[in-house]
Amino acid sequence: MSRALIYNSKALAHLGSNDQAIKSALEGLDIAKSNNQIDNIDKAYLNLSDIYTKTKDFEKAHSYLEKHSKISDSILVIERANISPTTQTDYTQAYNAAKFKDLQDQVKKQESDSNLAKITTILSIALITILSLLTLALYKNNNIRLKSNNMLQEKNDDLIEAMKRAELASKTKANFLSTVTHELRTPLYAVTGLTNMLLEEEPSEKQIPHLKSLKFSGDYLLTFINDILQINKIEANKVELDPILFNLKTKVENVCSALNNSALENNTKMHYEFQKDIPETFIGDNLKISQILINLIGNSIKFTKDGDIWVRVYSIENKGDDHILRFEIEDNGIGISKEKQDNMFESFSQGSIQINRKYGGTGLGLSIVKGLIEILKGKIYLKSELGKGTTFFFEIPLTYAPETVKIVKEDYSKNISKLDISNIKILIVEDNKINQMITKKILNKMNLQCDIVDNGEAAVEKVKENSYNIVLMDIHMPGISGLEATKIIRTFDKELTIFALTAVTLEDKMHEFDEAGFDDIISKPFKQEDFEKKLYEVLAASQNSTATF
Repeated sequence: MSRALIYNSKALAHLGSNDQAIKSALEGLDIAKSNNQIDNIDKAYLNLSDIYTKTKDFEKAHSYLEKHSKISDSILVIERANISPTTQTDYTQAYNAAKFKDLQDQVKKQESDSNLAKITTILSIALITILSLLTLALYKNNNIRLKSNNMLQEKNDDLIEAMKRAELASKTKANFLSTVTHELRTPLYAVTGLTNMLLEEEPSEKQIPHLKSLKFSGDYLLTFINDILQINKIEANKVELDPILFNLKTKVENVCSALNNSALENNTKMHYEFQKDIPETFIGDNLKISQILINLIGNSIKFTKDGDIWVRVYSIENKGDDHILRFEIEDNGIGISKEKQDNMFESFSQGSIQINRKYGGTGLGLSIVKGLIEILKGKIYLKSELGKGTTFFFEIPLTYAPETVKIVKEDYSKNISKLDISNIKILIVEDNKINQMITKKILNKMNLQCDIVDNGEAAVEKVKENSYNIVLMDIHMPGISGLEATKIIRTFDKELTIFALTAVTLEDKMHEFDEAGFDDIISKPFKQEDFEKKLYEVLAASQNSTATF
């Protein structure tokens, strides 16, 4: 038990848990002392010296090192009595001492001899003494080297084992998120899809509040799942920048406008200030900036009732077209206590359990905000006082660029209706009956005809027997999966457009979709305009190709 605790202490020290490592080493030392285990006491002293050196507590490190040195010398004395090389060394030393005495006697008797004899005698004595000391030094050096090699080997083995555990934990986490994501997003596709359909089918006034509550709950769950996935992507460094030309002033105005109704429900007034003498158009990742603003402004709205929120944008530094812009989101809400401010940007962290219960939320928003700002090469900090409100500041670099093209949002549903879609055939491959019905209704509303099958084998046969323009392929199905079905289809049809209509969204799975032969991926539950855009692009390209012939 003593040795196990000491080795556990070494492993904890390698993993950075120094306090736990010290505790484990001391427990092992106590057991060793109680049972007079000299070897384990020596190992514990050396390990404690290493840990305190690592934590820069050099006084304790030196103290334990001295104890280690004393007990090591004691062990060495005991070992010399039982090891053949040591016995030989002791014999040599005893012999040399006797020889030295004899030579001294001879010197006294022969003082009248020549100086040459005296010099020869002294040199002989010196040579024997040096050889004795060299033998002892080599022996001790060999012991120290052997001990050092053993320690290095133990440390190396511990490090390799820790790396293996970390890699296994990472794979387990990714697989868990993949499974949970699919299991949650699939029923959410049904909830959000059916809710939107019912709201579009002129429900009674009594039903509308219930449907809106259902829609809110579905959207909340989807946001929570997406937040968890985004945290995972940020931690895995898989978030990529997508810089484009955009109007920053308009972008912030749109975010404030979209959140204004929520503020009004709390009887809170929003104020927006954009510095007059700075440009409005920049090159940057506007989607990530929007997400940061939505999280921070939404956070202020949640914790501010009967108050005010100020959103300010201004430049704090510029060199030519390169600007450092500061964004401020200030409120006069409940505020954050001093002791809670340091942990506000950690995952699943909120002011308190009572705040979580009263105001809701996952505690992931600020963690995502911090991660996104760091990806944008910016920084964030806050100023708050309990009961008087909170101000979040974040600064990011942006490059000015003149606006040359006005982007107009297209209605792809109307665009599809303008195409000749009379001969368009779409195959839905989906094992969930509710999801089949929802996808079919969405297509039928666009006057698109479709067939439905509920497994991969049937999908392969349908594609062989019919001429389809698009296949919407689910991934997880009984029998062969959507990936396997697509691989089979690609052996005899390379041109057919196949979309992966799936709840799997982790980036480390994307290469599997590419290898299987999918043209694109539509994540469930999807935004209808995104779905319509992908369909339109394929159908329009197909008609243009036909017109060329």
